[in-house]
Amino acid sequence: MKLSLVVPCYNEAENVGPFQEAVMAAFAGCGYDYEIVFINDGSKDATWHNLKKIHAAQKCPVKVISFSRNFGKEAGLYAGLQHASGEYISLIDADLQQRPEIVRDMVKILDEQPEYDVVAAYQDRRREGKVLSFFKKSFYAIINKLSDVTLQPDASDFRTFRRSVRDSILELPEYHRFSKGIFAWVGYNTCFIPYTACERAAGTTKWNFWKLLEYAVEGIIGYSTAPLRLATVLGTISGIGAVLYLIVVLLEKLIRGIDVPGYATIIVLILFFGSVQLFCIGIIGEYVGRTFEQGKNRPIYIAKEILSYEEKKEG
Repeated sequence: MKLSLVVPCYNEAENVGPFQEAVMAAFAGCGYDYEIVFINDGSKDATWHNLKKIHAAQKCPVKVISFSRNFGKEAGLYAGLQHASGEYISLIDADLQQRPEIVRDMVKILDEQPEYDVVAAYQDRRREGKVLSFFKKSFYAIINKLSDVTLQPDASDFRTFRRSVRDSILELPEYHRFSKGIFAWVGYNTCFIPYTACERAAGTTKWNFWKLLEYAVEGIIGYSTAPLRLATVLGTISGIGAVLYLIVVLLEKLIRGIDVPGYATIIVLILFFGSVQLFCIGIIGEYVGRTFEQGKNRPIYIAKEILSYEEKKEG
């Protein structure tokens, strides 16, 4: 098998059929074998029903992994990598914002330029508001400054890579996964190409500001210990400030005879230092919580049902 397209799906009932047709049209006459690995990530709509119909028809080789519940896109990508049979593996969304024709171009680059192990796409033009764009730019600036790895701004999970890269990624059984950071951490030579995201074929995006914020926090916590150092710095600064203020108060009392500031000042200081302490405890809690989750050694996902085309051929 030359190529495996890994496609995580959550409530994409209206898109999975058009996606398969688009793939077949894009790879018509390509001269090599390919497969589509769909992951049903606990969808609440008819996604699983439609995927079973697609698998039964087998217009092209199709595998389907159905989760017992929603485990998230990162778990879906991990499951797809485990079940991919191709020499090359491509990660692509089912909503057709990322076109299969670009995957064919990625395969061509890997074939013609063996020095590259990964071809990753980044959006050259984004259709989003200035506020969201500002926060995304700020995220990349922050994480690239704090982390030991460097993330390509605007690069998505949309990429195609060799099987050796896939094997390296599967050696990282992290429970809290951040694929952009994982790809950066494992290294390998990467070719970045621009693309323009198309409109969704159907449905609405599953991402919103708060989910993106949560994803950003996941990336920063997962690939940098700088927030822990920040807690130390804040504690040190607040401690020095408290000592200096104590000296000022004593000098005012002993030299100038000024009364010690009263109730309002004390309340303000208590609230300030209390908020600093809670902030630092919150940062530490994020790391402790992730260590706790990882220590349980639970599986990244649970597959309720797996449909493979190999079994249909044997039958």
